[in-house]
Amino acid sequence: MNTTTPMVEVRALHKSFGATEVLRGIDLDVRAGEVTVVLGPSGSGKSTLLRTINHLEKADSGWVSVDGEVVGHRRSGDKLYELREREILRQRTRIGFVFQNFHLFPHLTVLENIVEAPVFALGRPRARAEETARALLDRVGLADKADAYPHRLSGGQQQRVAIARALALEPKLLLFDEPTSALDPELVGDVLDVIRDLAHRGTTMIVVTHEIGFAREVADTVVFMDDGRIVERGAPAGVLDAPREERTRAFLSKVL
Repeated sequence: MNTTTPMVEVRALHKSFGATEVLRGIDLDVRAGEVTVVLGPSGSGKSTLLRTINHLEKADSGWVSVDGEVVGHRRSGDKLYELREREILRQRTRIGFVFQNFHLFPHLTVLENIVEAPVFALGRPRARAEETARALLDRVGLADKADAYPHRLSGGQQQRVAIARALALEPKLLLFDEPTSALDPELVGDVLDVIRDLAHRGTTMIVVTHEIGFAREVADTVVFMDDGRIVERGAPAGVLDAPREERTRAFLSKVL
């Protein structure tokens, strides 16, 4: 990939659900190794933006490129053609997604949850996938939980397993959709610590969160969304401490 080209390019992205326009022409760049934190009120389009980046939601217009490859489409000249589902699934293996509510398979152990995708989506040998899974569990502080089932874990532990599962595919990009919002307050810190570690390792991430302190500490860029648009973006110190836009100031006055 050309180092002058952003890892993630979002251009003129529009998405409606019925008569409700949820994304209104989003443009966003994220460079390799950078962390972009997306803030905004509920209903501002943050989660829909993430879901269109990995094509869980199909945009009405506009396009997304990750690592130089248009997601969900093949480009021919000025036209985009929808890819087949198999090709889209292949692309998704390069875009890790950590959901708000974990989405672990309840009938599989922690280890099996992490091994599943590398074996069946990427065709890796099970022994190698298990070795990687155990190393990732150690990295997120859960080496002793490999044989446990998800219902035996706290919410924070389940979310750390979900992060390990996303990392097992060695994605180019990690998307986090409010990864701590379903957790009890005392469990939030452990999950944020894992994400901080990923940031220090140079993982490219887009994180939707309400954790302002985390955004201030970890983000390279903070994006504030409202009503389907990006209202303001910039370095954390600028957006969080000296926002230019009145709408950003009003939002921060309620959450800080």
